[in-house]
Amino acid sequence: MSTPVSDDRLIVALDVPNAVAGLDLAARLGDAVSFYKIGLGMLTGGGLALANELKQEQGKRIFLDMKLFDIGATVEAAVRGLAQFDLDFLTVHGDPHVVRAAKEGAAGSNLKILGVTILTSLDRSDLDASLIQHGDLADLVLTRAARALDAGADGVIASPQEAAAIRALPEAQGKLIVTPGVRPQGAELGDQKRVATPAQAIANGVDHIVVGRPIWQATDPAAAASAIIDELSA
Repeated sequence: MSTPVSDDRLIVALDVPNAVAGLDLAARLGDAVSFYKIGLGMLTGGGLALANELKQEQGKRIFLDMKLFDIGATVEAAVRGLAQFDLDFLTVHGDPHVVRAAKEGAAGSNLKILGVTILTSLDRSDLDASLIQHGDLADLVLTRAARALDAGADGVIASPQEAAAIRALPEAQGKLIVTPGVRPQGAELGDQKRVATPAQAIANGVDHIVVGRPIWQATDPAAAASAIIDELSA
C-alpha cells in the first residue's frame, strides 16, 4: 500500500473533546495530514499539551485557533506565553489594537498572527443582532481584513467567498489567507453559512483551507483527507 501524500494547504480541525481523542484521530490520519488546527473548545481538554505532542514529537504544523480579544497588554502577554511553544499560526480578532499587541507578543518567534475578520458562521442578520454597523457583509470583511493587515497581521481568516477580493488588496501582498467554511462536494454544511469547495477556495486565492467534520466524521478519515488533497492538486 502506498503512503498517503500530505499537503499542508489542508489544515485538519481537531474539533474533538480532548487531547486523547485528538491523538487518536491524528494516529488514524497518519502521514495523510501534516497540519492541524486546535481550537478554543479543546483548551480545557488538554489542547496545549496536544499541540506540543503533535509539534515536538510528530513534526506536525500547528494552528492554534484562540481568537484572542482583550486590552493590548493582556493580548501581548498571552501571545508571548503561547509563542514559547514554537507553534505556527495563532488567531486573534482583527481589530488593529489587538493585532498590534499580538505582533509585539510574537516578536522573536516564528508564530504567524492571523486576524479574524467576521466569523464564517455569521450572516447579516447575526451582525444586526450584535449591533455591527450596517453594510454588505463582504464589504465589512474586506475593510476589516485591510485594517488587520495594515496593523501588521501576517494573514487573515476569511470565508472563501471573500478570499478573491482580499487577495486583490494591496495590503494582502505576501500575506496569508486561511479559510474555514470549506466543504467537499456533497458534504453537510453544519453551522457554516458561507462555504465553498476546496478547489473553489484555492482558486479564490486561499493559502490554507481548514476542514473538520467531513474528515473526522468519515468512516476512513485518512481516505477523506487524501480525497481533499487530490481535489486541491487537481
